Amino acid sequence: MTITKRNARAILLDGDELVLIKRTKPGRDPYWVTVGGGVEAEDASIEDALHREAFEELGGKLSKAELVHLITDPLEDGLGVQHIFAARLERMDIEARTGTEFDKPERGGYEVVRVPFTAEAIRQLNLMPPDLAEFTAGNVEAIKAVLDTQIRAS
Repeated sequence: MTITKRNARAILLDGDELVLIKRTKPGRDPYWVTVGGGVEAEDASIEDALHREAFEELGGKLSKAELVHLITDPLEDGLGVQHIFAARLERMDIEARTGTEFDKPERGGYEVVRVPFTAEAIRQLNLMPPDLAEFTAGNVEAIKAVLDTQIRAS
C-alpha cells in the first residue's frame, strides 16, 4: 500500500508540562491535539516539517526532537502515516505564529494550553487521535527518559 499522506506531530514538553492545542468548533465538544501537521513538498525531512509546524502554530522553537511512535491510518487513496516525536520546547512566542488557520474563524478556536505531563492528566482530556492519547499516557516515563538522555559521541 502506498503512503499518500504524512504528518509530523510532537509530544511537546516544556519542563514538566505538556503543551497542547485545545480545539473548539461549533457543534462539537472541545478536544485537544498535539502540535504538528502535514509534511509538505518543500520540507527537507519529516523532522523539518515538525520544526516548521511548531513555528507556525506556536511561534515556537524546539530544542530536541526524537521519533518515538508511528500511527498508520488507511485512507481512500492509500495510507496515512503520523510520525510522532517526543520534543522539548526551547521557546515560544504566540504573537509570532504564522499558521493560516488562525485567520479563519470558521475553523474554530486554537488555544495553546499546558497540562501536567502525567498519565492521569492526559487521560482526562479528549486528546486526538485516540491512538496518540493512549501511547502518550502509557509511556510518560519512557518519553521523559528519551528526552533527558544525552547521547555521547564515542
